Amino acid sequence: MQVRVAETRDAEGIVALINVAFRLAESFLLDRDRIDLQTVQGLFQKGTFLVGEDRSLCGCVYVEPRAGTPRGGNRSYLGLLAVDPRLQKSGLGSQLMNAAEAHCAKAGSSFMDLRIVNVRSELPTFYQRRGYVETGTEPFTPGLKPKLPCHFVLMSKPLT
Repeated sequence: MQVRVAETRDAEGIVALINVAFRLAESFLLDRDRIDLQTVQGLFQKGTFLVGEDRSLCGCVYVEPRAGTPRGGNRSYLGLLAVDPRLQKSGLGSQLMNAAEAHCAKAGSSFMDLRIVNVRSELPTFYQRRGYVETGTEPFTPGLKPKLPCHFVLMSKPLT
């Protein structure tokens, strides 16, 4: 599989990929699509999507520089890691994470930050194996009505 920086023409495919992947993983929590085209187009203005493809889009991840945050240092945020459900557990998620971390380190980031929903019990182990540690919590997105009480767990990793 090849990983490349996405172009705006990839936006519709990114929306479809994220929604199918998150629908499978989060249907127990939310009854809605994870993202829409307008949101993805807006994210292209602030950060970068990396996509994995092998004849078609099979994975993506979003990274955004956040230098000068209150936590200090040059930091990047990682989110929307999504893999086609037919290819999950194939190592593609790890390959996208490696590409995202390398991309941000090359751009000058010293740390990568992310957040996960606490009720996704499989996620902490995945990120901890990659060197991420918990750094705090945040309330769940206002306005969304999850089926279960939940919050975000913040995680971070040095890239140097």
